[in-house]
Amino acid sequence: MISRILLAAVLSMLICLARSAEPLKIGMVTTLTGPAAEYGRYETQGAKLAAEEVNKAGGVLGRPIELVIEDNQSTNPGSVLAFSKLAGDKDIPGFIGPVFSTQIHAMAPDIQRLGKPVMIGGTDPQLTHMGNPWLFRFRPNDTYSARVIADYGVKTLDKKKWAIVHTTDAFGTSGMKNLVEALRGMGVEPALVQGYTNNSQDFTAVVLAVKQSGADVMGTYMPLPPDLAIFARQLRQLGVNIAWVGSPSTVGTTALRLAGPALYGSYAVTDFAADSSPAAKEFATKYEANYKSAPDLYGAWAYDAVHVLALAIDNAKSFEPQKIREAILSVKDYPGVEGTYNFDQNGDGLHGYNIVKNDNGKIVFIKHIDFNE
Repeated sequence: MISRILLAAVLSMLICLARSAEPLKIGMVTTLTGPAAEYGRYETQGAKLAAEEVNKAGGVLGRPIELVIEDNQSTNPGSVLAFSKLAGDKDIPGFIGPVFSTQIHAMAPDIQRLGKPVMIGGTDPQLTHMGNPWLFRFRPNDTYSARVIADYGVKTLDKKKWAIVHTTDAFGTSGMKNLVEALRGMGVEPALVQGYTNNSQDFTAVVLAVKQSGADVMGTYMPLPPDLAIFARQLRQLGVNIAWVGSPSTVGTTALRLAGPALYGSYAVTDFAADSSPAAKEFATKYEANYKSAPDLYGAWAYDAVHVLALAIDNAKSFEPQKIREAILSVKDYPGVEGTYNFDQNGDGLHGYNIVKNDNGKIVFIKHIDFNE
């Protein structure tokens, strides 16, 4: 009888040991194909770099983490399908979601039904203010980007006649509304608010509208690099050389490559700037050593998301969704590469942006503007 009890105890211990050696799967939905495929490549590289570091440090609750990546094909339906594939795996305790707000909106009902934490990079403020407790943002939302664009353009550049150019998707419309509100709060009424649809091939009409408005500064919310590049080149071709303060994609690696000199002299708000902090500088060095290319915000936010999710599961000492959620919301003063994370009860971890300038192709950090409220 004793030998049977002993045998059962040994078998139980062996099962536990075997289980502890199994990888802990983290789901990831990103853009590996389609027009935003380069974004997905940067995000995947950042996430993999973080996973390697977590595993070298001992993993999560003694288990190495393994990224399970699904391609959303750069579309909203593709995002829903990719997430549904991952959500069917009961052994995945948390997820890294997309960077596009429209894709996250499409996934949100399924995320809420599943009830597990999803780290996101979309910046539409509504994402963390619509009653879904499972979304955690690893970039500052666009209420902050708009305030920083307005603050820098009005107070530092001393520009009062504004043109706003934005995509008509959820990201661009939200950014435009927040920028209009921020400018009006400073006593400035925009001279032009001009929308366009993503994947436009010709921006002549938009550029002429900017030119005819008489604006001396332009704020933009343009997420896709090809659109940015075409718009920037046509601006220069049609002789529009006003001050430009753009959203973070304006200094994304792909946009810089496609637009080249057409973006020289422009400013941007961005959550990642290599010279903004010791953590950002260290990440940039490691990223370049691993991937032989300069990092940008897409790799940076995914890197932070993996590290914070791993930390939260460790702190929770559990794979129970509610305990992981509470552990994420408890993260304070975490020195990420995107900034210092202090999660509020809505799930927003960052509350400010960096201002940078494109100085003949070199991105120069100017300053960080944070909002504590």
